[in-house]
Amino acid sequence: MPYKSKFTPLDIPKCNILSYLFPPDKPLSDKPLWMDAANTANSLSPAQMLSWVKRFAVGLDKLGVGEEQAVMVFTPNHIYVPMVYLAAAGSKRFFTGANPVYTTSEVAHQMKSIEAAVVLIHPTLLETGVAAAQEANIPTDRLFQFADTECAPSLGVKDWRSMAASAAEAESWQWDPLPGEASLKTIAAINFSSGTTGLPKGVCITHRNLISNAAQAIFNKFEGTEYSEKNPGPERWLAFLPLYHAYSQLWTINIACRVQVPVYVMSKFVYEDFLRYLEKFKITTLQSAPPVLVMLSKRPETAKYDLSSLRHITCGAAPLSSQLQNDVSNRFNLVVAQGWGMTETTCAGIMIPGRMNDRTGSIGYLMPNTDAMLVDDDGNEVTKEGEPGELWLRGPQIMLKYWRNEAATRESITEDGWFKTGDVAVVRKEMFWIVDRKKELIKVNGLQVAPAELEAVLLKHPDVADAAAVGITLHDEEVPRAYVALQEHAKGKTTEADIQNFVAAAVAKHKRLAGGVKFVDEVPKLPSGKIVRKLMKEWAKRDAKEMESKVKARL
Repeated sequence: MPYKSKFTPLDIPKCNILSYLFPPDKPLSDKPLWMDAANTANSLSPAQMLSWVKRFAVGLDKLGVGEEQAVMVFTPNHIYVPMVYLAAAGSKRFFTGANPVYTTSEVAHQMKSIEAAVVLIHPTLLETGVAAAQEANIPTDRLFQFADTECAPSLGVKDWRSMAASAAEAESWQWDPLPGEASLKTIAAINFSSGTTGLPKGVCITHRNLISNAAQAIFNKFEGTEYSEKNPGPERWLAFLPLYHAYSQLWTINIACRVQVPVYVMSKFVYEDFLRYLEKFKITTLQSAPPVLVMLSKRPETAKYDLSSLRHITCGAAPLSSQLQNDVSNRFNLVVAQGWGMTETTCAGIMIPGRMNDRTGSIGYLMPNTDAMLVDDDGNEVTKEGEPGELWLRGPQIMLKYWRNEAATRESITEDGWFKTGDVAVVRKEMFWIVDRKKELIKVNGLQVAPAELEAVLLKHPDVADAAAVGITLHDEEVPRAYVALQEHAKGKTTEADIQNFVAAAVAKHKRLAGGVKFVDEVPKLPSGKIVRKLMKEWAKRDAKEMESKVKARL
């Protein structure tokens, strides 16, 4: 029998995300909610946010951007990113964000695959963004500079405020409430994920998905505490996770708005700035990832700051060892609670609830309204407690589909709604632990890297006959590594460094081959032509011991 959440099912509304975040019976607050951490005078209240959402939505109407078209941002974090997210989704368009460290070709690939109707580009990324738009055949009049302060025209690109309607003009704009089934079918955001195999794919997240996962995470946050959604207590958050990512969208935009928690937004993560803001704003709660906990544990700068206000850290996006979890928890006298999720589960599926102080490295309990099943390699359900199996999940937070990829959708979601996560888990007394990864993707500092994407780049090198990419764990951090078969003419001439430099020039920093390159006679493949990924992982584990002596830990 599948595992069911131990929590009572929630009554989750079926409506537009704007109806959930700005209910008509609730007065709009004028108190700053989203603040620029570097300059808190630069802020938005819920009332200001909704006014800008309306102005931007009407601006999209006037531009002729239709429903079910994509509004793309290519920017670091700032306080107007949530506005575009809510305006695009609320007006029945799609929001999508690109990683600001992407190269021109990577941004152009996302622009083309999503068929972006409008692209908002931060002025510091303008050259890359304009070049990518040209490659994707997007006209300049559909590009806008996008910062939290007004920008003079550059490279023929105007400021985004030039397309927004006036406050008076937009005041009467009404969103479609999307009652009932409409909220289950209407896509709000398309975030990119490698899924369990292959190249990055657009993940179609509906209004119902967003509302469900927000409601589930809010319940989870307050479960067993004296606080609630209507009385969240003295909370202050620091947002440094990227807003193009589902994790930050859930907390920094949707939950912060629904629960009315003030959030200080960092444009980029700089460790000492992060520590300074924790102390200055007396931050109580963080949504974080393992690399930041490593810094808190290991970096000497940490001791210079007063972090006593911090009470709770939610940690997700990559595996966290119980040793590191407990070290941070003990040192700072706070709760470190793990959670598990994927872009395909909107964000979260399993979490440690409330202030529960787990010390075992568990990812927690199934969230309300969520079922799970463990499945062995033969496709049979695992029924014995403590036995590992691939984690399958079912619930209202599971994505609608992959964007224009029916085959990948069919491979990932069964006819009766089970999503195959690719992670291997065990269950003991209703608590889950992730013990292995069946899926191919590599996790670098919480960011996904698809082996197939790196292999496609490697095969463009004229000296490479065949290649396979795999994750290798060095000093407790996973990084990409490649096994390369050279063309006959290149053997003895082309070096490992040549291959690393070739890849580094073509991809974002986190995708570079920091785990090195190893030349092999041939890349092992099945008769079908598929790379034997299991053997690749075994090679990487074998080589890790030798590599660790050569590669210094980053921290």
